[in-house]
Amino acid sequence: MKVIIAGAGIGGLTTALMLHARGIKAEIYEAAREVREVGVGINVLPHAIRELDALGLLPALDAVGLRTRKLSYLTRDGSEVWSELRGLHAGHDVPQFSIHRGRLQKLIYDAVIDRLGPDAIRTGCRLAGMVQDEAGVTAHFSDNHDGGAGTTVRGDVLICCDGIHSAGRRMFYPKEPGPSWQGVMMWRGAVDWDVWDDGESMAISGGLGGKLVLYPIAPPKDGKQLMNWVVNIRVQDPELSPPPASNWSRQVPLSLVLPYARRFTVPGCDIEALVRATPSIFEYPMADRDPLPRWTFGRVTLLGDAAHPMYPVGSNGASQAILDARCLADALARAEHPRAALWSYEQDRLPKTAEVVRNNRSGGPEGVIDAVERLAPAGFKNIDDVLSYADREAIVGGYAKLAGFGKVTRVEKTG
Repeated sequence: MKVIIAGAGIGGLTTALMLHARGIKAEIYEAAREVREVGVGINVLPHAIRELDALGLLPALDAVGLRTRKLSYLTRDGSEVWSELRGLHAGHDVPQFSIHRGRLQKLIYDAVIDRLGPDAIRTGCRLAGMVQDEAGVTAHFSDNHDGGAGTTVRGDVLICCDGIHSAGRRMFYPKEPGPSWQGVMMWRGAVDWDVWDDGESMAISGGLGGKLVLYPIAPPKDGKQLMNWVVNIRVQDPELSPPPASNWSRQVPLSLVLPYARRFTVPGCDIEALVRATPSIFEYPMADRDPLPRWTFGRVTLLGDAAHPMYPVGSNGASQAILDARCLADALARAEHPRAALWSYEQDRLPKTAEVVRNNRSGGPEGVIDAVERLAPAGFKNIDDVLSYADREAIVGGYAKLAGFGKVTRVEKTG
């Protein structure tokens, strides 16, 4: 069997490694001219790290990422709503990692080159069309580098891992509207900063309409570590304004972001100084797409953000793509026919990811902050007087079970 993969993001690269481990040949075609270390921080949850560990990538993850110990949910003024242990500290058999997205992609890329060979990934190739027949699928990739004649490839299966603006998805759903947007803009940055808290923890301050996310993405060195921050603000009415077409990774000036960043308090961290020190700040609309009725069409299917782009709450985007990769590789390894494998993969993963997409739209586990801020807009002295522990656990723990990593270990306050 030969599998064609469109897209060399985290989902596509992991799929190639999973297939290789099961003795299935894979070739990757990437639209960008080169696979670069782009992006800022992400979190990868234990159920996905378990799959990367099975591929032998845990030492590489430890070399460039950080094992997350604790997550705290705060109101905008810094009052604690919920705090829990994560990864190994919460009883999982593998860690949660906070890591630079580009470094994660690069370490998986390096593993693909090492195991599948230097010709396994071809860059500058954008998916332009496909034709299927009883024996296989033929995919055509346009030359995205020099404008040449392009490349035609024959295989048994085509997997479209080409992101939220997927060309493959557009071929099957040509009338689908653009990404769904609730009017929230995201500004992101990372900078070497003084070690905050214990150097292994993360904080989320504020609800879906106005939020700050803060966590380190590299081990400490000489009292400093790479600190990732995100500011999310609802800036427009989504009923009146579509997401800006040109703002998917636009660099913006400090003056645009700083007034919003000043709204948030995280104990022990000077947020204004952190944002001021950041050399490059990037802007993204917080967007997803409605769940699809189907991903698979004959010998072609969707994976990762091409199948189920979701709001970046609950640390689930990359994690769900990695789970997709494992499921699809297993299905192709055991099925008698590729079409049966793709159908089995879709039956397993589509309903699960659709639930995560829908839940993320209402805030996911971070919805516990929204609930508290609605009930106590002026703040509180005792969180249990606002929302009981059981009600808070139902929001946070319910999401963890829904997304497939259901262990919640509360951090008890001392003193």
